[in-house]
Amino acid sequence: MARSDLPAVLAVAEIVHPLYPESPAVAIERLALYPAGCLVAERGGGLLGYAVSHPGVLGRPPALDVLLGTLPGEADCLYLHDIALLPEAHGKGHGKALVARLAALARKEGFARLALTAVNNSAGYWARHGFQPYAGDAALAAKLASYGEDALYLVRPVD
Repeated sequence: MARSDLPAVLAVAEIVHPLYPESPAVAIERLALYPAGCLVAERGGGLLGYAVSHPGVLGRPPALDVLLGTLPGEADCLYLHDIALLPEAHGKGHGKALVARLAALARKEGFARLALTAVNNSAGYWARHGFQPYAGDAALAAKLASYGEDALYLVRPVD
């Protein structure tokens, strides 16, 4: 992902995640803090979707629409902040390819796990990619509440 992709990324986010709006500053900051973890899926020069990830602390995801400021020094996982694909990209392997690229990045960076917050009743999709629920604490529950009632924190090992 390049900074010039951000308008298209934000347009995809509005389509895919209308119930989970974030300020454009969030995407700008994530790209600036960890460009290696920000990817796009394209075909014919058109953006089909994107992935935004960054080092994180297991069980401590950022709340929705919150700036990080800095990456955590004690990071122990790669947190998949957002993966969004336009409906016309569904079922074509783009999600699988993005997760594989992020798993390879996590492996290269020395992280043993990927973590994410599943929304839109997507836990079944993520389970097919090896993600399982993580038993957290009250602090995790408070962060998840910012994403809505169906939000689940999921983790998988980097194979």
